[in-house]
Amino acid sequence: MRWKDVQDTPDRNQTFYFQINQQMTIEDLGYNEVLEDQRKENGFAAFDFGRIISEHKERYTIKTPEAEYEAELLGRLRFTAETRYDFPAVGDWVAFSEYDEGKALIHGIFPRYSVIERQAVGKSSDVQIIATNIDYGIIVQAVDRDFNLNRLERYLIICNASRVSPIIVLSKIDLVDEKVLNEYIGSVHTRMKDVPVVCVSHDAGGYKALTPYIKKGKTYCLLGSSGVGKSTLLNNLAGADVMETSEISTSVNKGRHTTSHRELSVLENGAIIIDNPGMREVGISDSNQGLEITFDTIMEYANQCKYSDCRHVEERGCAVLAALENGEIDEAAYDNFRKLEKEKMYFEANKIDRKKKEKDFGKMIKNIQKDRRKNKY
Repeated sequence: MRWKDVQDTPDRNQTFYFQINQQMTIEDLGYNEVLEDQRKENGFAAFDFGRIISEHKERYTIKTPEAEYEAELLGRLRFTAETRYDFPAVGDWVAFSEYDEGKALIHGIFPRYSVIERQAVGKSSDVQIIATNIDYGIIVQAVDRDFNLNRLERYLIICNASRVSPIIVLSKIDLVDEKVLNEYIGSVHTRMKDVPVVCVSHDAGGYKALTPYIKKGKTYCLLGSSGVGKSTLLNNLAGADVMETSEISTSVNKGRHTTSHRELSVLENGAIIIDNPGMREVGISDSNQGLEITFDTIMEYANQCKYSDCRHVEERGCAVLAALENGEIDEAAYDNFRKLEKEKMYFEANKIDRKKKEKDFGKMIKNIQKDRRKNKY
């Protein structure tokens, strides 16, 4: 497949929700002139190219307008990979070659313009890539038992760290009364200014309020805990059963369906959406000012502190504490900021320690190899 050869290729994959006889082009998957320039600049012109739409334990599905390919990473790339960033992820554009019908080898990954990531579960210094090349993060939070402002701020951080525009969707609004719902909406607007908020439910609808944000050629990533209604949201946006859902379980107020893997779909209006398994933990691995962007009000006051190394705890001349006392900073937001700041510092310290250990281990291996060569003669 080449850039100019795929414009009139019909789509045959039923996981993509186009009208019958509507033709899919490479642009429908999000391809553009910037990516075409990158393809040439990175030496990928001789290869086919497509987008990763799913990943299963280092086995990948590549989508092109013509077909889908089951792919794996070229052995050389696997051997030279140093971090998780060197492996493909859902949302990536890749250069590949087909070696058998429907089978392919990945030769390279296009440069990414955004990466949504979190701290890997159970690992204090590793990251897990959630999705790449994302324009908008749709953060879904149920207003029944799942509602948690602190968790919402965690999702905002992982979006802001990658400069992904967040959209908050409050789901299952039919399960709380209007007074409680309005209190929730008010608290979100207080702590998360300038972030769009849309309210939806399976019974009350509201999905049309989200459609102005769903634009052709843009890539969206659904984020949220298990059972908050991400798959139902995707089905309503697609106008079809993209993901299976079931009746609500009365014991836990959650749908019985849970997404088991990340998957990219193209909607009829041309928007591209990546669904994700529910996340129980949203650990912060922020190294790109995501925390500072999310808590921008606190950071504005922090810049006014008397001392540049102010910890905003008990120091004299602390503008943050003064604003907190005057009610200009929300106390709960301040407490969460302090907690997340400590978590970020802990992660970064562990990452530095891990790199040092890896460097020391590498030196040890080199010394052993050097001694062996010396003793060989």
